[in-house]
Amino acid sequence: VIMDLTIPGGMGGREAAQRLLAYDPAAKLVVSSGYSHELSLSNASNYGFLAAVKKPYQVSDLAHTLESLEG
Repeated sequence: VIMDLTIPGGMGGREAAQRLLAYDPAAKLVVSSGYSHELSLSNASNYGFLAAVKKPYQVSDLAHTLESLEG
Protein backbone atom coordinates (compact mmCIF):
# COMPACT_ATOMS: atom_id res chain seq x y z
CA VAL A 1 0.00 0.00 0.00
CA ILE A 2 1.33 3.41 -0.96
CA MET A 3 -0.32 6.14 1.04
CA ASP A 4 -0.02 9.83 1.64
CA LEU A 5 0.30 11.15 5.17
CA THR A 6 -1.94 14.16 4.82
CA ILE A 7 -5.50 13.91 3.56
CA PRO A 8 -7.42 17.15 4.14
CA GLY A 9 -10.64 16.36 5.97
CA GLY A 10 -9.81 12.67 6.07
CA MET A 11 -7.98 10.10 8.11
CA GLY A 12 -4.24 10.67 8.24
CA GLY A 13 -1.67 8.19 7.04
CA ARG A 14 -0.47 7.23 10.51
CA GLU A 15 -3.96 6.25 11.68
CA ALA A 16 -4.68 4.47 8.41
CA ALA A 17 -1.42 2.54 8.76
CA GLN A 18 -2.36 1.42 12.27
CA ARG A 19 -5.75 0.21 11.07
CA LEU A 20 -4.31 -1.61 8.06
CA LEU A 21 -1.69 -3.35 10.16
CA ALA A 22 -4.31 -4.34 12.74
CA TYR A 23 -6.28 -5.97 9.92
CA ASP A 24 -3.22 -7.48 8.19
CA PRO A 25 0.06 -7.41 10.12
CA ALA A 26 1.89 -8.58 6.99
CA ALA A 27 0.78 -5.56 4.94
CA LYS A 28 3.61 -3.74 3.21
CA LEU A 29 3.12 0.00 3.69
CA VAL A 30 4.97 2.79 1.91
CA VAL A 31 4.47 6.38 3.00
CA SER A 32 4.56 9.19 0.46
CA SER A 33 4.49 12.93 1.06
CA GLY A 34 5.38 16.16 -0.63
CA TYR A 35 6.04 17.83 2.70
CA SER A 36 9.71 17.54 3.61
CA HIS A 37 9.02 18.35 7.27
CA GLU A 38 6.84 15.25 7.78
CA LEU A 39 8.33 13.27 10.67
CA SER A 40 7.06 9.97 9.29
CA LEU A 41 9.27 10.22 6.24
CA SER A 42 12.45 10.20 8.30
CA ASN A 43 11.10 7.70 10.85
CA ALA A 44 8.80 5.66 8.63
CA SER A 45 9.41 2.40 10.46
CA ASN A 46 8.26 3.94 13.76
CA TYR A 47 4.77 4.15 12.27
CA GLY A 48 4.67 0.74 10.58
CA PHE A 49 5.85 1.85 7.15
CA LEU A 50 8.52 -0.24 5.45
CA ALA A 51 9.69 2.56 3.18
CA ALA A 52 9.15 6.20 2.29
CA VAL A 53 9.12 8.08 -1.00
CA LYS A 54 9.17 11.86 -1.21
CA LYS A 55 6.98 13.56 -3.80
CA PRO A 56 7.47 14.31 -6.55
CA TYR A 57 9.20 11.06 -7.39
CA GLN A 58 10.34 9.44 -10.59
CA VAL A 59 8.92 6.12 -11.71
CA SER A 60 12.41 4.63 -11.41
CA ASP A 61 12.63 5.75 -7.75
CA LEU A 62 9.24 4.25 -6.97
CA ALA A 63 10.15 1.02 -8.80
CA HIS A 64 13.39 0.75 -6.79
CA THR A 65 11.48 1.26 -3.53
CA LEU A 66 8.89 -1.40 -4.44
CA GLU A 67 11.58 -3.86 -5.56
CA SER A 68 13.26 -3.47 -2.17
CA LEU A 69 10.05 -4.76 -0.54
CA GLU A 70 9.82 -7.97 -2.57
CA GLY A 71 10.44 -11.24 -0.91
